[in-house]
Amino acid sequence: MREGRPLDPDGMLRVVAELCAVLRRRGLAVAPPEVIDAARALAVVGVDDRAVARDALAATLVKRTRDLPVFHAVFDRFFDPNAPVALDFLERLRAEGFSDDEVELLRQALSSLVEGATMGALLGVGGAGELTRLLRRPDLLRALDGLTNPMQIGFFTQRALEGVGLGKMRSAVPLLRAALEGALGERGKLLADRVEKELEGARTEVRDHVRRELERRTIGDRDANKQRRLERTPFTSLSDEEVDEVRRAVRRLAEKLRGKARVRRRHAVRGAIDVRRTLRLAWKTGAVPMVAVRRRRRRDRPKLVVLCDVSDSVRLAARFMLELVYALHELFSGTRSFVFVSELGDVSKLFERERVQAALARVFGGEAVSLSDNSNYGRVLRTFHEQHLELIDRRTTVVVIGDGRNNYQADEAWVLEDLRRRARAVLWINPERRGSWSIGDSAMHRYAPACTRVLEVACAAELEDAARALIAL
Repeated sequence: MREGRPLDPDGMLRVVAELCAVLRRRGLAVAPPEVIDAARALAVVGVDDRAVARDALAATLVKRTRDLPVFHAVFDRFFDPNAPVALDFLERLRAEGFSDDEVELLRQALSSLVEGATMGALLGVGGAGELTRLLRRPDLLRALDGLTNPMQIGFFTQRALEGVGLGKMRSAVPLLRAALEGALGERGKLLADRVEKELEGARTEVRDHVRRELERRTIGDRDANKQRRLERTPFTSLSDEEVDEVRRAVRRLAEKLRGKARVRRRHAVRGAIDVRRTLRLAWKTGAVPMVAVRRRRRRDRPKLVVLCDVSDSVRLAARFMLELVYALHELFSGTRSFVFVSELGDVSKLFERERVQAALARVFGGEAVSLSDNSNYGRVLRTFHEQHLELIDRRTTVVVIGDGRNNYQADEAWVLEDLRRRARAVLWINPERRGSWSIGDSAMHRYAPACTRVLEVACAAELEDAARALIAL
């Protein structure tokens, strides 16, 4: 706790609430408990150091990194010492030269004609954030359901204005004008004019609120639609910018898979709870489960062998898939990774030694196998069978990644049949659509029957499905 003059808790809470009202208006989600947390944080760090106070408020009010620039801009403007003080409507009238008696008469006339909360919000009585708080009421937010395009702003603005009570307020203006002019003459007319001007400002603020709400909703929808479109766009149709976005998405998926692997390993230390045996044992203690019985750990952790085509025809898809293969080294014991075009190259140690981007750069730089040859699946399968068959047992899942285009050479599909007999499963991941598997030099019509399962993976969404299917095998 800092030393110095004590802060007024009520005043500080009101200031923080006003700041949060402005932040909500700019699109930040600030819940009521967070307002209290922010006020408490400010009480701890004090207000003597502007930067420390700003960081304390940001830590309690900002949830997403992308919202920090908005918060900083609002904070700097809200606490700008050179900015004019934001007075409420009645205080501004006094500052403009109206006497205390005239302002009090106006307040009494308004109180007799309009509900207090509505009057305070629309005329800024009680602070600049009153109208914002009113507009954030759940019923007024629901009133904007269906707002989807700019052509609807006028209609939904009118709905919001009715919701906050502007219709009643405007209908009361003639009565208010008559009362003020009858009591104050020309000064009453001026007061009535100021009330109408203030209401017009409130109307503009409500319209701006509706416009910002539309922007918030459409930006979210646009981002979601863009993400869905990217997930379904074929790898071969991605622009350079989209390739980078999909690559980042694949990395996030890889991190998610690695996280699940770590959780499984933690659970495997003691074994999962055996519910049936635990409940059976509980009969000894009056059906109260006092002791958790755990399953024995499986010691036959599955193994993985991956063969990935890195030829020109599938290079972009192979890059995405190898990012996942890199992550799979943590999910399976003894993972062995091979790449091929016409020859077979073992990249297991490269994946263990290098970070993913460096490893892929070396693979696609031609250090593992020559990239200038034509694909020869038959030769690659035969080489693997001759040199690495000892890797295959009943715990092994074999994954072949490629389009199966063999340039009209011997397909050696018998190798896949033999691997399927020896292995736990043989999975083929093909970046081409199934309709192309029997066209031209494709040998997929021979390879597919020899596999446990064949998956089409031509886009990011299908790649994620394939990763989940692989883990489930």
